[in-house]
This record gives sequence, structure tokens and C-alpha cells, in this order.
Amino acid sequence: MSAAARPPEGGAFSRGEMSAQRTEGRPACAAARPPEGGASDRLPLVDAVKAIACVAIVLHHLAFYGPMSDVAYPLMPALIDWLYHYGRMAVMAFFVVTGFLTAAAFAPTGVSCLAEPWPAIRRRYLRLALPMLAAMVLVIAVYALVRPWLRHESVSGPTSAPQLLAHVLLNHELLDQEALSAGVWYVAMDFQLFVFVALLLWLSHALGQRWPVLRWLGAGAIVLLTAASLFLFNRDDAWDETAFYFFCYYGLGCLAWWLTDRRNGWGWLLVVTIVVGIALAIDFRWRVVVALATMWLLGAARQGGWLVTTKMPAPVMRLAQVSYSVFLVHFPLGLLVSATVVHFFARDAVANVLGMIVSFVVSLAGGVLFYRWIESRASDSRMRFGILAAYGVAGGLGMLA
Repeated sequence: MSAAARPPEGGAFSRGEMSAQRTEGRPACAAARPPEGGASDRLPLVDAVKAIACVAIVLHHLAFYGPMSDVAYPLMPALIDWLYHYGRMAVMAFFVVTGFLTAAAFAPTGVSCLAEPWPAIRRRYLRLALPMLAAMVLVIAVYALVRPWLRHESVSGPTSAPQLLAHVLLNHELLDQEALSAGVWYVAMDFQLFVFVALLLWLSHALGQRWPVLRWLGAGAIVLLTAASLFLFNRDDAWDETAFYFFCYYGLGCLAWWLTDRRNGWGWLLVVTIVVGIALAIDFRWRVVVALATMWLLGAARQGGWLVTTKMPAPVMRLAQVSYSVFLVHFPLGLLVSATVVHFFARDAVANVLGMIVSFVVSLAGGVLFYRWIESRASDSRMRFGILAAYGVAGGLGMLA
């Protein structure tokens, strides 16, 4: 399995969530540009979810992609097995969080206030795609560096023009192109879901201006699609390259916002839980359980009034802030560490366990630097041009590998 292959339900997460503004205790309608997630508008509990899931995803990929985990396996088989099979579930929490914050920004009462979807879609694309393309430059460079001395399925082959273009379009799976790095599928799916929800909310806003009874169309469509995903699409792997498969997680996040901060909020959360329970009785899926638990955490926090007041340690907040950068660079940096350790200690299980620890630390440190140098500056026009130019050059050279 190459690094480009997607582990079932694995991957990482996007930093493309929008923070909820608040006015007089109620969320402001984000018809204008949503906040960029600065320190003043972050939600500590949401940051805690992101930080914990960030760690889980990095550890999952350390267990899933060898060769260090293969050599280290005899020393900690239970831990590696658990991370391999269950660490990937953390990604569902990020879908729920993104749905929660999207609902807060664009339809805080369930009625859409998104009058112009294209600026929001453009911002989300740039926010996701530019840092990802910059990270792909690092990925291609690491492949070129380790390919001569690491023969392993984690190392992908030469790039191709269709593959490079598919990454620019954030649509490599639907275009049947191999991903350049682990978890890139998630970035594409995050964008698909955002566009889908944004267009639904925009349509309901536009129709509601003329026929007020249709102002709830967007929220109603999202509820129905969430149910359809739970009972149909999410049970069939043939749909897992589309937003329909993952929509149940995103929709549960939207419901966690819409159904709380009201007199009967606890009752509505219980109703959703019963519906999800029926879906699980028909076809039990741990990934749906994780999404339901995340919905309850966010919904209970909002209903109970401690969504904003909960305090988190500064390192947790910082890790959440750089989580997208950590996701983007952890695979190539881990592959570089893995190639080095396996080259010198090919059969030493202890050395490979230590290598996995080093890889984890390097991934976090690399994410901090990538955020400081690239992600936080991606809105600058010169940085955007530099990223695109570097991606084109690296991709061209990657074709010659």
C-alpha cells in the first residue's frame, strides 16, 4: 500500500472550521467574512477536541504506515493494533466540529443568512489548498530523497500531470488519481462537504427571500441528508469517495448547534440519539459512535452554557491552532525519520520504538514551524504565488523521478 492509499476511515483533518462570533450571547450571522480563528474568537472546548484528535491521527499514521511500526510491533503489539484500527476514528470528530461551526457561522438559528456563497467557498478553498500544496512540495522532496535507500510501499512513485492537477482541484479520488500523501483525501472531503452545505444554505436563503416558508429549506435538506447518510450511504463503501458517505458526521455537527441553547435542547439531543441508535442497531459502526459522542460533547456544552467558558491549557490551544499544519507535514517528516532509523537499525525493535517517538515529536515541531512560515502567511499574494510556483516545479521534477 503506497502512502497515497487511503486507510479505511482514516486520515486527518482540516483547519478550515469557522469560529462562531457572539453578540449579546447569541451567534452573529456570518454574512460577511467569517473569523479566521484568532486567539480572541477560539472556542476552548473545540480546541481541546482538535488537539486530542490531532495527536490520535498522528499516532494512527505512525502505526498504519511502516516500516518502523512493523519492526517495533513485537514490543507493543496491543498498542500498535489499537492505534491501527481505532486511532483513525478521531477524524470523525473533526467532521462534527466543522459542521457545528459552519452551522454557527452561516445559519445560527437554522435559517440561512448566507447570501453570497462564492466568496466563502473561495476563502475555504484557499485556506485548505494553499497550505496543502506547499506541504506537497515537501512530500515530493522527501520521496525523492528517500526513494534510493528505502524500498517500502509508503514511498510513492513518480508524479503525473493529472495527479498534480487533481490535487489543485481537491478532487483526486473522484478523478481516480493517487494521493500524494496520507490524509489528503480528508482535505478534499472537507471541501466537498463545505461546498455542498454552503450551496444548500445559499439556495434556502435565496428562495426564502421570495417565499418565506422556504427559509428552512437548507436546514431541512441537511437533516434529511444526515439521515440518508446514516441509514444508506455510510453503510456502503461504494460511496466513500463522495460527500454523501461522510455527510452524517457533518450533519450531526450542524444539529448539535441548531438543537441546543433552547428550552428543550436536551430533549432534541435525545431524539437525535434515538435516531442514531436505530441506525446503529441496523448496522453498528464505531465511527458513528465517535461522531455521536462528539455531537453530545459540543451540544451539551452549548446547552449547559459552558461551551465558551471552559478553560483549556495554553499548549492545548496552541496545538489546536497548528493542527492543520501538523496534519500536512507529519507524514513526510515521519517518513524521513523512518527511512533514517530503518536504514541504520533495520532489525532493532527498541531503536524503532524510539524512532516512532522521535517522529511524533518532529511532526509536532514541524507543524509549528510550517504554521509560522507557511499557513499563517498563506493569505499574502506573494506567498500564494510562491507556493504555486514551487508546487509546479516540484511536481515537474517529480515526474522525472
